[in-house]
Amino acid sequence: MSATTSSLPGADPRLINEDLAPVPPDKRTWSSYSVFAMWMSDVHSVGGYTFAASLFLLGLSGWQVLLALVIGIGIVNVLMNWIGKPSQQHGIPFPVMARVSCGVMGANLAAVIRGVVGIVWYGVQTYFASKAVATLVLVFFPAAASLQATSVLRLDLLGWSCFLFMWFFQLMIFQRGMETIRKFIDFCGPAVYLVMFLLMGWILWKAGWDAIDLSLSDKVLTPTQSIVAMGSAVLLVVSYFAALLLNFGDFSRFAKSEKAMRRGNFLGLPLNFILFAIIVVIVTAGSAKVFGHMIMDPVEIVARIDNKWAVVLGSVTFVIATMGINIVANFVSPAYDIANLFPKHIDFKKGGLIASILAVVVCPWIFVDSPQAITVFVSVFGAVLAPLFGVMVADYYLVKRQQIKTADLYTMAPTGRYHYDGGWNKLGLLSLAVSGTIAVGWELATQLFKVLPENNFGWVIGAVAGAAIYLVAMRLAGRSAPAGTPAAA
Repeated sequence: MSATTSSLPGADPRLINEDLAPVPPDKRTWSSYSVFAMWMSDVHSVGGYTFAASLFLLGLSGWQVLLALVIGIGIVNVLMNWIGKPSQQHGIPFPVMARVSCGVMGANLAAVIRGVVGIVWYGVQTYFASKAVATLVLVFFPAAASLQATSVLRLDLLGWSCFLFMWFFQLMIFQRGMETIRKFIDFCGPAVYLVMFLLMGWILWKAGWDAIDLSLSDKVLTPTQSIVAMGSAVLLVVSYFAALLLNFGDFSRFAKSEKAMRRGNFLGLPLNFILFAIIVVIVTAGSAKVFGHMIMDPVEIVARIDNKWAVVLGSVTFVIATMGINIVANFVSPAYDIANLFPKHIDFKKGGLIASILAVVVCPWIFVDSPQAITVFVSVFGAVLAPLFGVMVADYYLVKRQQIKTADLYTMAPTGRYHYDGGWNKLGLLSLAVSGTIAVGWELATQLFKVLPENNFGWVIGAVAGAAIYLVAMRLAGRSAPAGTPAAA
């Protein structure tokens, strides 16, 4: 047994391995810049760009989209600090933190929910990156266009070749471990900024400031409709980060201090995201003037530049960017989540390999064949994850009053604080089931069946419902911390 795991002598082998054990204080080496760079890698991606640009489809003007992005990311920053704090203080990843509210065995269900979403998103972002690779291939080998005539499972052969290339290339980097991942994401975000500024400059050079019309939608909204649309846009931003709002602890556990985590979050979320949003709004608005219609895919814009080396620079950078977000949001969590299911047999690297294979099986391009499909995809998955966020935050801050007994997170002893009902907190799981049904039902009623006015409030409904139902259930069962119990240091 390693030094890390031997520091918990009573740990059950079904609940611990080297990757799931608490990170000791001397190994928490991530500075504010590391956290900041992580967020740059998460935000600066083709998927992030396309998502931000897709908000124009709600009928909002450019300034309304920008305002919604600013408000939304401000909310995300606060929520990230909430969910990141316990993992930073105790050095534990998300699936272990989930044991506090779901039970040492019930957390497996929470890990599966988050892992499935991560696997699907991993495939989606790999697909986005493969489109940039396809652009490069066609620039240097125009004859490869013939491969687009044949499709398998709704993806042409050129798309398949580029997708599998990106899949393998990412896997080689990811398998080198978390320290290599940290170094890679330290590089990704700044590199993308350079190209995004160049792309914005090119658009402004072609269109001119006066030619950029920030009223890009054909929809004419009433004041009430505009307020609802902006509310939907704000909550879509929160939903876009719904996955990391669960597993940010997988990264905050490595932060040197809570102060370093908070500073990195502030730099990487509000400041960084707002600057990126401004670039997206300008480029998207300018594309309507330059190309005659609004283009929401930056890879397509780059492909239309009449300079081969500009296309190469842009495409390569977007490939790097998408690899960055795949590391941050979609690889690390499923790797930990799968390892959490079978700690004795699966470590972080094996879990990542399994997640990568499953990401191909789900055929992710089917989910995101249009910008509108992305907004539906984001809102539905946000509704799935929101109740778990609500339950975990309510449990840590209101029920447990910020007190965690770390050793009990790794024991199957009935006397363990998180053993609950045979390892399962039935009240927590019941709260997830009820609030999840409410949130997903809301999204289906608005997005699919259209029986309610169109909106994207599923995330906030799910999170509030999860927190409220869990809090009431735990207090009625007498499982809350006594009034006046001091918070943990």
